[in-house]
Amino acid sequence: MKVRLLLIAALLAVVAALGWGALRFAKVAVPAAGSEVPTTRVKKGRVTVAVSARGELQGGNSEMLTAPMVGGGDMAITTLRQPGELVEKDDVVVQFDTTQQEFNLREAQADLAEAEQQVLRAEADSLASAEEATYAVTAADGEVRQAELDMRKNPILPKIVQRQNELALEAAQDRLRQAQQDIKNKQTTSSSGILIQKANQNKAKVMADLAQKNIDNMTLKAKTTGYVNVQQNTNMNMMYWGMQLPPFQVGDSARSGMAVAQIPDLNSWEVSAKVGELDRGHLSAGQAVTLQVVALAGKEFKGKIKSLGGTSGPPWDRNFETRITLESGSPDLRPGMTSNLVIIAETIDDALWTPFQAVFESDGRTFVYRKTPNGFMPHDVKLLRRSESQVVLEGLKEGDVIAMSNPDQSTKTAPAQQNGAMKALSK
Repeated sequence: MKVRLLLIAALLAVVAALGWGALRFAKVAVPAAGSEVPTTRVKKGRVTVAVSARGELQGGNSEMLTAPMVGGGDMAITTLRQPGELVEKDDVVVQFDTTQQEFNLREAQADLAEAEQQVLRAEADSLASAEEATYAVTAADGEVRQAELDMRKNPILPKIVQRQNELALEAAQDRLRQAQQDIKNKQTTSSSGILIQKANQNKAKVMADLAQKNIDNMTLKAKTTGYVNVQQNTNMNMMYWGMQLPPFQVGDSARSGMAVAQIPDLNSWEVSAKVGELDRGHLSAGQAVTLQVVALAGKEFKGKIKSLGGTSGPPWDRNFETRITLESGSPDLRPGMTSNLVIIAETIDDALWTPFQAVFESDGRTFVYRKTPNGFMPHDVKLLRRSESQVVLEGLKEGDVIAMSNPDQSTKTAPAQQNGAMKALSK
């Protein structure tokens, strides 16, 4: 009987030891793995879908100063106002090297002077030729008249003399006709020569005017009062590949048509901002924008979306350009100032929402990892609205606990933790 009691007591002790070991293992292994999964609760209430971005202040109706179309390659900058410098109307902002164009102008002026002399010479030659031809006509006409007088004596002259007079008259008349035709031909020839020389003169004048116009165009002046915004030197693409390009400086070269400087309109301000692709569906032209300029702490400006550009950027950072027009400016604003903007896209009442990081997509499914008695399990949901920070959805209840990251990845270290727990229990 005592032996049976001892066996029962020993069996109970073994069962108790196993139970205590299992309980300790559960406390050490399971909670350790589960505690690594960050969680959040599904909330219900008013959700304001706001889009935040950072942009750069620019003039709305900016005057862009570009390198003139003069041909012949790059043009060196000899004068350039400093970025942010205030200029008045008609002030010189950019000056290019005009050495080549001044040489072209002197050549064209020399050609023009020579062409003018050629015109005067052609006109003088034409006048001399006309006088000579006129004299020949006059002389031939005199010979005809003399021959006609001689013909009047024919009735009393021998026949042979009569015939001689007739031949003389015919010869004089032929010379007169030839002289009259020569004067017409010489007039036509002289006129053509003068026209050719005048065409050369006009060509030389056009080249001189073009060279002077090129020189004038190589001086870029401000059409309005404003602050100078020097543009990036895109000629440096190869040298600064993958880096932000430096602005133009004195001594740099610019190709025809390149933007060198910008004079923003101080009465019309805009902001150019890059907005994430996910927020595109929340924005439209005309939406109100609240804007703060980093350099002007405490000041807030109101604006509206002017336009939405095309999507660009690498696959992992897609965005699109958004231009915002300010309703009113300030004398303290300057081009290039960094601006933080907030756009209230929509307000939804009684909405279930979670942080954006808690929603996953795979194989056409949209789901969350909801906490259940058996751990975190995938649970399908339906997205109603989403931004880069919040998601409004259906398919959950207020207060449900969901994972902020994939639990499967968080528990990859569980075997090592379990081995450590087993070792602890074995001791």
